[in-house]
Amino acid sequence: MLVVGDVVTDIVARHGAPLAPGTDTAAAIRAVPGGAGANVACWAASWGCRDVRFLGRVGADSVRWHEEALTRAGVRPRLVVDHEAPTGTVICLVDGGAGAGAERTFLTDSGASLRLSAADWSPALLDGVGWLHLSGYLFFAEPSRAVAETALGAARARGVPVSVDPASAGFLAELGVERFLAAVDGVDVLLPSEGEARALAGAPGVEDAGGVLLAEAAAKLSRRFPVVVVKRGAAGALLARDGEVRAEIPAQPATARDSTGAGDAFTGAFLAARLGGGGLREASAEGCRAGARAVELVGGRPLPAQGWGRDDHGLSRG
Repeated sequence: MLVVGDVVTDIVARHGAPLAPGTDTAAAIRAVPGGAGANVACWAASWGCRDVRFLGRVGADSVRWHEEALTRAGVRPRLVVDHEAPTGTVICLVDGGAGAGAERTFLTDSGASLRLSAADWSPALLDGVGWLHLSGYLFFAEPSRAVAETALGAARARGVPVSVDPASAGFLAELGVERFLAAVDGVDVLLPSEGEARALAGAPGVEDAGGVLLAEAAAKLSRRFPVVVVKRGAAGALLARDGEVRAEIPAQPATARDSTGAGDAFTGAFLAARLGGGGLREASAEGCRAGARAVELVGGRPLPAQGWGRDDHGLSRG
């Protein structure tokens, strides 16, 4: 599998009390490797995909650190070094207070990550690849959107399935829904969050108690994309095909510490399961397992020492 996307440095700040404007709020702070695309690659490798490759762009300031982190996670990195922009940085404010659900807020400086361009792409990157995954963040800047569209076209020409995670409801609104949908035309699997699914389907707002509006949004999107899997966090996932919601996948129980990267974990495990021969429902259930594991960790990546490969759940490695 080849993942093309963003790799950044996450500064995770977990605070147990509400933020106090104008003064100090005690927090536990650590710097960890992150980025939606890079996280997906690491979770796919952790979940049993034996050949995971990653293409991204970083600043010269931290290329070695990020290469080593990806390699330790079982990913083969191809990092383009940017000598003009620093590695992207995301400040992750995680509410660790009682009842907060470890909800996070991001302050994002994309840095070099969205300066990935078509010049960084080579058709040879698809040699031996059975699946291409594109991080949605690529579509939110002109240079990286060009490489995403080039990679998507090359994969389609070779018959390689392509998946996209829209990545950010906020950036999606800035770019424009129709512009995003046009850029990802031809994608085989779309993996949006609840908010992203409603925005892309033209049905923003709060769903009713039964989740009807979200189900309608998922069904509508599945008339445009062959498979749509809506990630719902603690509510599980919705699987839609051919204009209908085909399954509601329950979430796995978890004690949340940090929800950063939970959606990336879902995506990585889902793709690993599909490449290993699993069906859509099975793959979605694996995504929920990985998401539950992710919220129990600080940062957006699996811990290599923990394993948590797919064979921990009685499934063969893909």
